[in-house]
Amino acid sequence: MVSLGYPPRVELATRPTPLQYLERASQRWGRGHRLWVKRDDLTGCLLSGNKVRKLEFIVAHALEQGCDTLITCGGLQSNHCRATAFAGAQMGLAVHLLLRGEQPAGSEGNYLLDQLAGATINCYPKRQYVAELPALFEHWQAHYRAAGRKALVIPTGGSDGLGIWGYIAACDELADDLAGADIASAQLVTATGSGGTQAGLTVGVALQQLPLTVWGINVCDDEQYFLDKVAADVADWQARYPDMPALDYEPRIIDGYVGSGYGIAAPEVFSLIAELAALEGLLLDPVYTGKAFFGMVREIAAGRFGDCRDIVFLHTGGAFGVFPQARGFDLPGKVQ
Repeated sequence: MVSLGYPPRVELATRPTPLQYLERASQRWGRGHRLWVKRDDLTGCLLSGNKVRKLEFIVAHALEQGCDTLITCGGLQSNHCRATAFAGAQMGLAVHLLLRGEQPAGSEGNYLLDQLAGATINCYPKRQYVAELPALFEHWQAHYRAAGRKALVIPTGGSDGLGIWGYIAACDELADDLAGADIASAQLVTATGSGGTQAGLTVGVALQQLPLTVWGINVCDDEQYFLDKVAADVADWQARYPDMPALDYEPRIIDGYVGSGYGIAAPEVFSLIAELAALEGLLLDPVYTGKAFFGMVREIAAGRFGDCRDIVFLHTGGAFGVFPQARGFDLPGKVQ
């Protein structure tokens, strides 16, 4: 295993997370493959999911730079924004969230948790958000500067050359997971929404020369967008840390499961989420992991993963995103 000089890191996540074999899901959907889940939904309670791994390095950088405020962005139900709000609260940093969408009439899911964590929130209509996000970041960073404070801007999903350290480091765990489960080689499947988790895994697998093939199932945009985004994050990482080894890597995207758009899941995705929850006691969400697991099941049926025995699904969290979309589940309930 390669010994890397990691940048500063704060302890926010519960690590390592377990690798669990899904016996009944393997029988249901595996078609001869063994299905495993890397439980990064167990990185914490309020800081659950993949975002906290990135935030360990981002928050450490903010503290090192003397920042007292974190500014970041995302949708109204952004897991990253919720995790940032609680990470800031835990570390004594103010958090300012720029959210995409009209201000909701009520509070639920991640939006409620953002408020409970004490984050300052500004909601912007989608058109304005998309057109003006860089300017909005600059405006609020200047606002804090004028008040004698220092704010760090964190990009969407914490996905850049700093944030990807979270999943470069996670590959140390994956190496131990593979050895512990006696897995000689595997396909590793993850939802990809801002690209940073996939970029970190891609870099980490290449650096550690792990017997894993990383696949990102995009939940928004398209294949070319994520090929470019992973490449951009890796290039940013290489520019920030020029002493790191040169890489030979190939990002792999499985397109075709975005459906009607980001945050919009088809009925069959909701059905799979419910079936898996009852089958394995494993909860996915309709924005990220549900779409990705659905895509993985379809791709297994189509023969994409060939004769590789083991497939590892990275569970990136997102349980709080289930509640605002409860109407998507057709659950009549059981009557005794």
